[in-house]
Amino acid sequence: MQHTSHHDLSALDLRRAAQARRDDLLQPGGYTQGSAGALMTSEYSCLDAGVTASQAIDMLRREAADAETIYQSYVLDEQRNLLGTVSLRELILAAPDAPIEQIMVRSGISVCTTTRQEEVARLIRQHDLLAVPVLDAAGCLVGIVTCDDALDVVVDEATEDFHKGASITNYVGNLKHATVGLLYRKRVLWLVLLVFGNLFSGAGIAAFEETIAAHIVLVFFLPLLVDSGGNAGAQSATLMVRALATGEVVMRDWMRMLLRECGVALALGATMAVAVASLGAVRGGPEIALIVASSMLVIVLVGSLIGMSLPFLFTRLRLDPATASGPLVTSIADAAGVLVYFGIAAQVLEM
Repeated sequence: MQHTSHHDLSALDLRRAAQARRDDLLQPGGYTQGSAGALMTSEYSCLDAGVTASQAIDMLRREAADAETIYQSYVLDEQRNLLGTVSLRELILAAPDAPIEQIMVRSGISVCTTTRQEEVARLIRQHDLLAVPVLDAAGCLVGIVTCDDALDVVVDEATEDFHKGASITNYVGNLKHATVGLLYRKRVLWLVLLVFGNLFSGAGIAAFEETIAAHIVLVFFLPLLVDSGGNAGAQSATLMVRALATGEVVMRDWMRMLLRECGVALALGATMAVAVASLGAVRGGPEIALIVASSMLVIVLVGSLIGMSLPFLFTRLRLDPATASGPLVTSIADAAGVLVYFGIAAQVLEM
């Protein structure tokens, strides 16, 4: 096997030391929280352009103790511009005197220091990467984000979305060790706001007080109808929040998703309307059956469209769409359901 001379190794040592000093300066305190710059590590293995496969293996052998991973290495020129990537498997299988430029992959995937960490994790998952290189504004390699760091990001983001979906203001950390005061502070804001939001439901009931007093049987179906709208809305919101988070759906898909959701919601509402129509007929006769069935159809449609549209609205306003699920959707759908139900009842019973 061909080896580098003592002089060559000394020169490489100097370059490695210069790289380490530069990376220490760049790491990662000056980068925005949640960016690739803040997530990256400078403990990566790099190779100089112009070396052979055997020389590259010698270099990796000496770097292995300090590198985060040696399975993927990065080929740099003298200005530290990224020329390509090469895997340890490719180096071992290559001829000892094969130039590194013939072995490396030139069209590698990279990110900037300002790239959001969620986008970095998505790229690693989409392309099955062990790590992704991070470049600064000048195009120089300053670090890498490994797949295990990306996995931590995915887990943290999913946990945060679950919490926001339940209207918990911020991530509470380890739930087992969270204090009563911390859990109170994280949960109280949205619950208080939603209490006032539910006043709209009460106002809707008060507006139809005379209709309710004349036909008290309507009250029997109120929880059933209103909860159905909230449940349908929560389902739609959950599906849409997840689709937006994974990149399956983007803002320009809103109209197409709206039309499809209308079809799904009408089918669901019609099925549920048939189920409750017979109960309405037994409890209050054909008029009540008509009111309950038509209300169920409209309420499920309205709730589903609210649940689907709110995540898009929050995304447009540059807010986290996860906030637009769970209790928030349910509260809005409840108020809309009350107005729809008693509005239909008033029209049918006063004919």
